[in-house]
Amino acid sequence: MPQLDDFEIRMLDILQRDGRKPVSEIAQEIGLSTTPCARRFEALQDAGFIKGFAAVLSRRALGLTVEVFIQVRLVSHSDGSPESFIAAVQRMDEVSSCWTMTGDHDFLLHVMVPSVDDLNAFVMHRLMRLPGVRDVHTQLVLQNIKGPGHVPLSHLRR
Repeated sequence: MPQLDDFEIRMLDILQRDGRKPVSEIAQEIGLSTTPCARRFEALQDAGFIKGFAAVLSRRALGLTVEVFIQVRLVSHSDGSPESFIAAVQRMDEVSSCWTMTGDHDFLLHVMVPSVDDLNAFVMHRLMRLPGVRDVHTQLVLQNIKGPGHVPLSHLRR
């Protein structure tokens, strides 16, 4: 487990909530002066704890009213299908996230499209036609209760 002190944990927590907060304000909030806070910030970036900064966009405001999770099962794992599938998914703009999974399905995709017609076209004419895809199972999101998620930090305080 990484060795982070309370200042660094609090910095990470603040940055998760507001990645645009200036280092001077973070320093004031955690009780450090700006220079040591800036050094810690750079060290956290260099160590890979901070992967980057991005704006959180509203999918609905951008016209993406249909959000689904799609489970995908491949025919085989020994014929290059997984690598081919991964490469294809990485090129699909509709897929915001993709995970390999244990259990009945091999992959879980998080997909956003403008309409149910677009979802149908995506699944039937693109996803199902990828080499090696055996079957797909879609689950329509009715309401997002929590997320996109934050990374829990409480285990670092033990």
